[in-house]
Amino acid sequence: MSLAPRLDLRQSQSLVMTPQLQQAIKLLALSNLEIEAFIAEEVEKNPLLEAGASGGDASDVSEAPRTSDPFGPAGDGPAVEPTEPPLDLDYATESHQQDSVADGGFGLDGALGLNGSGGSAGSEDGLDLDAFASAASSLADHLLAQIGPLLAGVDLLIAQHLIDQIDECGYLTVPLRDIADRLSVPLARVERALDVIHTLDPTGVGARDLAECIVLQAREADRYDPAMARLIDHLELLARGDLGRLKRICRVDDEDMADMIRELRGYDPKPGCRHGGEPSLSVTPDLFVARTGTGKEGGWAIELNTATLPRVLVNRAYYSELSRNRQDKASKAWLTDCLQGANWLTKALDQRQRTILKVATEIVRAQEGFFLRGVAHLKPLTLARVADAIGMHESTVSRVTSNKYLSCARGMFELKYFFTSGIASVAGGEGASAQAVKSAIRRLVAAEGAAVLSDDTLVELLRAEGFDLARRTVAKYREAIGIGSSVQRRRQRALIGA
Repeated sequence: MSLAPRLDLRQSQSLVMTPQLQQAIKLLALSNLEIEAFIAEEVEKNPLLEAGASGGDASDVSEAPRTSDPFGPAGDGPAVEPTEPPLDLDYATESHQQDSVADGGFGLDGALGLNGSGGSAGSEDGLDLDAFASAASSLADHLLAQIGPLLAGVDLLIAQHLIDQIDECGYLTVPLRDIADRLSVPLARVERALDVIHTLDPTGVGARDLAECIVLQAREADRYDPAMARLIDHLELLARGDLGRLKRICRVDDEDMADMIRELRGYDPKPGCRHGGEPSLSVTPDLFVARTGTGKEGGWAIELNTATLPRVLVNRAYYSELSRNRQDKASKAWLTDCLQGANWLTKALDQRQRTILKVATEIVRAQEGFFLRGVAHLKPLTLARVADAIGMHESTVSRVTSNKYLSCARGMFELKYFFTSGIASVAGGEGASAQAVKSAIRRLVAAEGAAVLSDDTLVELLRAEGFDLARRTVAKYREAIGIGSSVQRRRQRALIGA
């Protein structure tokens, strides 16, 4: 074999993920609100990009394609997509024909005004509901405002440190010995500061466990007698529903035990939750689905929520102005990169919207029974099935359905909600989805009446409705939706009736 150097020419294939392709894949997994933040960052970096207002008037048309009846009459087939408009078209200066359900007075949001002119999220004249929301004070602020007039000096500092260690439910999460060592003060002084905190509103705040929290509230209500003390010391028996043993321990009869349980039920196990906490964030839908027509001639209209989807335009006039000026080689290269990046971003966003609509259209087609008749008609559906139907990879469908919400006449649902595993049917065939089984279990338990249904009985009732399930499967679904066993439900009813 020769060891002399030589040159060889070889041909090979490899898959290279360019930065643009990586970013395009990332865009698929972002929600409309996250896209808005992403666009704001890109506009700051690229002088050739301009962000148009979200939503707009009813006559405005988004860059995203719209499907007004994707199935055609009686769901025969997909609608023909319109001719793709130029990506850098300024829609604010153009007039267009109204050919979509959302081009009327209201969009598919059904008088919510998110797509129309009635106060959309991007409208300057729209009603800002957030402005009416008062900033609720946190639990710590509420306690600090009360402790100030009661203590001073070192004791106030100790109390402030204790309040910092109280969680959102109102419980002290750090041992007093650790706090005393940390502040280099006697343990008795920390205990005195905690006793003052126990007198604050809400009653029970600063407790170190559930029993102490209930004791504080019982003392405030002047109900902490020896019988109540013994009941609080044996809460585990109450949780198990062992009322006979509790009556012997507390030395009371049936009437007194029922009265004590009613009193105990009126106490708040999490007093701190009345104040502060993170404000609940409303979910904004990314898609609207509405029924068009009635009967066999009806179809479905699917549309992106343009109220949270800002438009991105390429400022070619500014590019022409900069190009006419004398520039060095580096400046010309930078300007060319900005133009290429701007063009790529507009195309990537347009492709993202079209991909989302394709996936949503196939979901509505596959789950049309759910949209017409409810969760009991939800069918098994997998990412692979949708991917095969629209000619895309399964990972693409997974990214599209992440963090996306669909609003329809039945409510708002995450796109992942429509992908469920299948349950075998008694008569064979396609079977039913896991969500439909959970709905049936919830309905049967809610209507069980005085006779508590066991898992074996649930299996028989579900089999009569066409679900072929094993007992362990029923137990798994029952626990998944937060329903206790028949023994737990029977004990709970005994406590309620006590």
